Amino acid sequence: MPCLSDIVFLDFEASSLGKQGYPIEVAWVFASGEEESYLIKPDASWTDWDVKAANIHGISREQLRSEGTPIEDVAKRMVSVLTGRKLYATAPSWDGKWLSKLLRAAGLPRHSLRLEDTEMAHRRIMREVLRDAEVPEELQRALMQDILAQAQRVYDGLGPAAHRALADAQRERCLWLDVRRRAQEKTAEF
Repeated sequence: MPCLSDIVFLDFEASSLGKQGYPIEVAWVFASGEEESYLIKPDASWTDWDVKAANIHGISREQLRSEGTPIEDVAKRMVSVLTGRKLYATAPSWDGKWLSKLLRAAGLPRHSLRLEDTEMAHRRIMREVLRDAEVPEELQRALMQDILAQAQRVYDGLGPAAHRALADAQRERCLWLDVRRRAQEKTAEF
C-alpha cells in the first residue's frame, strides 16, 4: 500500500488560458490530508489578464498584489515539500504549464517537479489494492472499470469544480480516497 504522504493532488488557477497567462494560485493536498495554498504575487512582466477567468475564480489583481506570496517563496516551498512525491493534477498539461512558468520565474529548473494525470493515481491505487488482495488478474480490468464508473457518478453529482486551487485539490483527494475505498470493498468479495 502506498504511503499517503507520498501522494499529492495539486491545482493551479491562472490569469488566463492565453499564451501569456500565468499562475495566480496554487494548492496541494497530500492523500493523508495535509494541505497548503498560496496566492501568487505576479512577476512585474506578467500582465496578461482575462476578465472572464477572473469572474470564474473570483481572484482580483489587487488581491494578488496585496495578499500574494512572492514567486520565489512559493516555488522554493513547492520544491522543498513536493520533491520526491507523486504529484497528480486533473489537467496536467495546463497545470504543468503553470508549474513550469512559476519555477522558471523563480530561477529554478522547470522540471524540478513533474505532474501526472490524476487518472494514473486512480489506476495505481486500484491495481495495488486488487493485487494485494490476490484478485485474479483476468477480473481486475472489469472491476477497475466498475469502480471508476461508480466513483465518477458520485464525483459528477458534486457539481462543477469551485475553480479555487485548494477546493479543487481537496476534491481530487476525495475522489482518490473514494476510488481506494471502493477497491477495498470489492476485495471483500474475494
